Amino acid sequence: MNDPSSAPPDVAALETLAVAQKRIREQIATVVVGQDVVVEQLMVSILAGGHCILEGVPGLAKTLLVQTLSRSLSLDFGRIQFTPDLMPADITGTDVIFEDRQSGHREFKFVKGPIFTNILLADEINRTPPKTQAALLQGMQERVVSTGGHHHALPRPFFVLATQNPIEQEGTYPLPEAQLDRFLMKIIVRYPSRDEERQILKTTTGAVPRDPQQVLSAEEVLELQALVRRVPISDTLIDYVMSLVRATRKDEGEAPDFVKKWVLWGVGPRGGQSLILAAKARAALYGRPEVSADDIQAMATAVLRHRVVLSYNAEADGQSPDSLIRRLVETTPVYDSKAVSDGRVQRVLQP
Repeated sequence: MNDPSSAPPDVAALETLAVAQKRIREQIATVVVGQDVVVEQLMVSILAGGHCILEGVPGLAKTLLVQTLSRSLSLDFGRIQFTPDLMPADITGTDVIFEDRQSGHREFKFVKGPIFTNILLADEINRTPPKTQAALLQGMQERVVSTGGHHHALPRPFFVLATQNPIEQEGTYPLPEAQLDRFLMKIIVRYPSRDEERQILKTTTGAVPRDPQQVLSAEEVLELQALVRRVPISDTLIDYVMSLVRATRKDEGEAPDFVKKWVLWGVGPRGGQSLILAAKARAALYGRPEVSADDIQAMATAVLRHRVVLSYNAEADGQSPDSLIRRLVETTPVYDSKAVSDGRVQRVLQP
């Protein structure tokens, strides 16, 4: 039997992560019933170093799920309830004048806002005006807050989970497509099954559940995020991701007819980058040393659904971004990139 200590560092770290993800799921399951796909996508997002939009009707335990995940990862958790009167300084913080009572000396000091945390739940982000949304998005992109000519670094790791309510649209400020593109994934939280709902009703009206145990520390999460970047992906699968992304653009020659009919704007290069990172994170999450086509296909819908703008023809035909992406995954084969470059197009895998 091989000694685990003799394995290469990355392989040992992948094995540790595979064990840790099982323990994290067990801890979350003590508080939240079901939502296995959502839990997987959230863990993938954190490992990939991206941010998420979480969409679902009220009462599906979105806040509880994120809070439980943060506790199992030993990360600080913060929550902001977005409202129409929320100002940028309410999120980022502001400079305040402090006076020394003995000397009378006054100076500005920066008082940190709730964005200075590891996991931030931005609840109903579409209820606040664009100026306030932009303040959050700057921190997401640059990992710093700028005020008074000074830059204040955000804690690491830093992960934003922005929720949207799909029911009410009156009095809301939908995020523009260019800002949506900055989120790694858009995760849909669906209603529980009948058996899951029975369990929810039974467990949540009884004894208070115990707090989840800490599985990983913040330092270990940062190490795993660096590990994800080192997970290899073959040129064939990079070409596969590129084929999926380029197929969403109606003006490209490889776009199928249904894309030309249903799509106004397709996915940009950032979508391809995000899909590769998500696939790497999913492979690492299950302890696998390289990306497979299954990882790409499993992540494609969550990563690309908010980056596609459909036409009225799609609505008339009853199509959604999810159905479009599923059809692309079903019809886009994986080719051997060397065979393509040699003029010998060879299908390796048909999804």
